[in-house]
Amino acid sequence: MADGFFMNDEEHQRKIITALRKYQPEIVLCNAPADRHPDHGRGADLVYTASFLSGLTKIQTKENSSFQQAWRPKYVFNYIQDKYFNPDFVVDITDVFNKKIEAIQAYKTQFYNPESKEPDTYISSPEFLESIIYRAKMFGKLIGVKYAEGFLSKKMIGIQSFDALIKKDT
Repeated sequence: MADGFFMNDEEHQRKIITALRKYQPEIVLCNAPADRHPDHGRGADLVYTASFLSGLTKIQTKENSSFQQAWRPKYVFNYIQDKYFNPDFVVDITDVFNKKIEAIQAYKTQFYNPESKEPDTYISSPEFLESIIYRAKMFGKLIGVKYAEGFLSKKMIGIQSFDALIKKDT
């Protein structure tokens, strides 16, 4: 899909539906519903729409010349990107936070890289990376851990019992 030019239309929905039916995820994570880059909100809408349509049996898709079975993920969650949103829930990412930062820094041409000769951009400043770290610390503080990631959900999240909220020692 073309960066900046894809739409939430049948052509692009069918691409997402085909992937959803192939991999059959229970949970889908996608872009923020609105953000600085127009692709983020448009991508979120596209994924949300395609996730619903993927469960409709009358919409047919093929993979390797075979018709796919309908499949609908149980949840579609939006991660929070540049624009601030109050999360619907947060997940402790303390154990993997350094990997997250390493993954961001792997995109040397987009994010802060002191050795870069490219022109500075909004996301290539050290302050942008710091804002990601500060947000993870703030969300972590809300749940009593070092770092957390916030997510949005259009669907109400339920639990089976209060015991599900208690961390089990393994």
